[in-house]
Amino acid sequence: MSGPRPSPESHPGKEAATDVVRWAAFSCVLVPVVLVWYGTSLAGATGTALGLAAVTAACRVLLRRSERGAARPLPDDAVPAPRGRHHRGTVGAHRGGRRTEGHTPVD
Repeated sequence: MSGPRPSPESHPGKEAATDVVRWAAFSCVLVPVVLVWYGTSLAGATGTALGLAAVTAACRVLLRRSERGAARPLPDDAVPAPRGRHHRGTVGAHRGGRRTEGHTPVD
């Protein structure tokens, strides 16, 4: 199998996020045009375009914040402790099952 291999510095998720924002911006233009074409008022189509633009901007901000958070390495002390079948989460954590101490038996 030959072909260019992605370099370690490339971020495939970043291109996907950029594509999502581009498609959203395209829909901010396309949807109002289609609405006007099918008889919706110009004011309604403009309101729809502004709403879509606001949602697109908010999603773009969240995607950028997520990318920055994913690119930032975690410090060693911030790594969560392993949790699972044989690891206790915290001191005194309940593990389920039946506990009979301190309870009277039911007839």
